Amino acid sequence: MAIQLTYRRTRRLSMRIVKNGDVHVSAPICMSKKEVEAFIAQHSEWIAEARKKTAERQQQRAEFYNQLPLTTHAQKEHALLRLKALVEPMVERHAKEMGVSPSVIHYKPMISRWGMCKVKDRSICISTYVLLLSEWCVEHIVVHELCHLLEPSHNARFHALMDKFFPKWREARKETRRVSMGG
Repeated sequence: MAIQLTYRRTRRLSMRIVKNGDVHVSAPICMSKKEVEAFIAQHSEWIAEARKKTAERQQQRAEFYNQLPLTTHAQKEHALLRLKALVEPMVERHAKEMGVSPSVIHYKPMISRWGMCKVKDRSICISTYVLLLSEWCVEHIVVHELCHLLEPSHNARFHALMDKFFPKWREARKETRRVSMGG
């Protein structure tokens, strides 16, 4: 376990556990290293528990994504065929309804995000791992990315567009997080 200490312009000490289990501590600039070490020692039980929970969450995420093997060429090809059959009719239907047209749809095995829209070239990229989600959750992701063609940021207008074109988007987002995060 590594502890990373950063002095900042802050009023109090704070601590968080990052994905790899390391502890990141932020301390006020004027605080002594002794005070910081005492704070860390006082919170050793919290650190141990938080590291355990972080490791469990990482394990659950790995188990979730490992359900879709993408190591061989055949597995990748099969996933691509399934993706196109699932996603492209959704894109076609919703793009027509919304009055948008993406230039191209890419598929990539992204773990950090479900989809991505590059407004500049009007391209959309969907994670291969959407195949692990229920159909209505995939549809939410498709509509979300298409909405970015109308509104690039996640502001009130974007949320209004989501409400209009996929009213149950909040429930779908919650379900997607529940399934993929193991909780």
